[in-house]
Amino acid sequence: MKNILPILTLTTLTAAAFADAGAAAPAAAASGLSYNRVTIAQGTSGQTDRSISVANLINGSNVLVTLTQGNANDASEVSLGYVFKNVTNGIDATVGVSSGTQDAVTVDLRRSLSEVVAGLEVALGYSHASKNDGGTSWNYEVSYNINKQFSVGFGANDVDGANTKVVGLRYNY
Repeated sequence: MKNILPILTLTTLTAAAFADAGAAAPAAAASGLSYNRVTIAQGTSGQTDRSISVANLINGSNVLVTLTQGNANDASEVSLGYVFKNVTNGIDATVGVSSGTQDAVTVDLRRSLSEVVAGLEVALGYSHASKNDGGTSWNYEVSYNINKQFSVGFGANDVDGANTKVVGLRYNY
């Protein structure tokens, strides 16, 4: 008789575990990432590695347009992409094309890490252009959202083995 309480407790916990395992997984939360933003960036290669860009989701859709102006060789670029929000585990994926100084196809992944540190984000990007335009590049970034409007990021661009560090300041609107 004295073993009934532990047996009932164990049975209840086991039943709850099996019931929870059979239940449908809850829908993942929205990523909460801001795509409407202005970025000012400075790279480590000196004064010729400054840029300003404006990114905006068209009419609240998932179509992302980005205009970039850099001071290296009057670099201008227009990018058009589609944002697939919350593809898996809170990761947003953007597939796009860019034209300007470099014509390329891009894939970018972004994720908020607010469950680790409030305001923390990581991003990873891949770009492939024809060899005449620059080849393959990888970029990665860690950013911190100071508040809803401002964030600061530190990242790196690896273009065919040449690595450049980049610091950026963003205004989200």
